[in-house]
Amino acid sequence: MKIAFVGKGGSGKTTLSSLFIRHLAANEAHVIAVDADINQHLGAALGLDDEEAAALPAMGAQLPLIKEYLRGSNPRITSTETMIKTTPPGEGSRLLRVCEDNPVYDACARTVGLDDGDIRLMVTGPFTESDLGVACYHSKVGAVELCLNHLVDGPDEYMVVDMTAGSDSFASGMFTRFDMTFLVAEPTRKGVSVYRQYKEYAQDFGVALKVVGNKVQGEDDLEFLRAEVGDDLLVTIGHSDWVRAMEKGRPARFELLEADNRMALQALQNAAEDSYEQRDWERYTRQMVHFHLKNAESWGNEKTGADLAAQVDPGFVLDERYARAGAAQPA
Repeated sequence: MKIAFVGKGGSGKTTLSSLFIRHLAANEAHVIAVDADINQHLGAALGLDDEEAAALPAMGAQLPLIKEYLRGSNPRITSTETMIKTTPPGEGSRLLRVCEDNPVYDACARTVGLDDGDIRLMVTGPFTESDLGVACYHSKVGAVELCLNHLVDGPDEYMVVDMTAGSDSFASGMFTRFDMTFLVAEPTRKGVSVYRQYKEYAQDFGVALKVVGNKVQGEDDLEFLRAEVGDDLLVTIGHSDWVRAMEKGRPARFELLEADNRMALQALQNAAEDSYEQRDWERYTRQMVHFHLKNAESWGNEKTGADLAAQVDPGFVLDERYARAGAAQPA
């Protein structure tokens, strides 16, 4: 399952992402966590100290390796230089699986031990001083999009992505790569403004979207969210002494998280599983191709000097048949 957490800056989406990841680990799920936010805080929320978080390898810096591995023997991709963030897989491409070892994970992922099991963590890398004025953050997030495009996943396998704040994910087709998008919203006008924008952009693409109300302190807050987002409100999260201790760097064992918040996290997992069971693999592949062709026409062809539409394998559908194969060749 591919899960995104989005929301405005300060809404608590990184905290909620980390709680959900801990919950999945406690339920013995296999998890790859990805920090794709320009402000890189997921590692700290999962218990890493400053030195450990700073030592995490940046996916953006490993983009040539990622492209070379995913390209495989796909004859439609003539070189890694012609691969862009939206390049879709085809016959011969190498695919990623949550439960495997491969050069991409070796270079980009690090194991993080949680109370109830280990997860893999990958980060896009921070926006550095050398990037100022010459690059945009989407160039780093492109590594995540390539991995999502080439990931085949099954039940009890999760890639959980803490997305960049606001509606920046609409700068590419990455917002269509998820089985479920959890939008974290505070009970304020600003808190729900990102929801309205996301809902408007996503409605034509069949994006599964649920709202997680955060920092909800009473019935008035709850009624406000219900009035603003309607049936999209899935659960609410209130005050948590466990989270406050975690933010101070002194978390208790995860099993001591408040019972109502544990129940809310289980509701998120149930919603994700229901959405995954309804995944339309043909539409999923079709949307991937749609955004690749748009990016190719808009800037990709000019940048690479190639006709990137030729990378599309018209007979290829990424589906569960590939889950047991080492490359894009049906098992």
